[in-house]
Amino acid sequence: MKTRGQLEAEIGDAIVKFELDYMGRGPEEAKTYIIDDLVLVRLRGVLTPAERQLAGVDGTPHGRELVKEIRRELIEKARPLLEAIIGDVTGQSVRSLHTDISTHTGERIIVFSLCGPVHFPANVL
Repeated sequence: MKTRGQLEAEIGDAIVKFELDYMGRGPEEAKTYIIDDLVLVRLRGVLTPAERQLAGVDGTPHGRELVKEIRRELIEKARPLLEAIIGDVTGQSVRSLHTDISTHTGERIIVFSLCGPVHFPANVL
C-alpha cells in the first residue's frame, strides 16, 4: 500500500502529464493534497502566452472571462479522463469535480470529491 506522499506525487505527475498532453502546455509547478475523501490539486503557471495576453492587466473583463470559460469547457470535455486518473491512483470513484483558474496569477485549483476516503497504511500520514 502506498503512502499519502506517494499517492499525492503520483496524482501530481499524472495531472502534469494530462496538462501537457491534453492542454498542450504543462504547469510550472504542481502540488497535490489528499484530505479524507478530497483530492486538491494546485497548478501554478498554467496560462499560455496568448491567454496571459488576453487576460492581461490591460485586458477587458470579457477577455478574462473568455479564458476562464475556455478552460472550464476543456476540463469538462476531459472529465472522464481526469476521473479515471484519480480513480486509478486512489482506488475511489470521483463523486464530483470542481475547478477554477485565476487569470491574474495563472494558478488553477482542481478539487475532486471522492465516493469514500483514501486509505493509507497504518501509522502513515
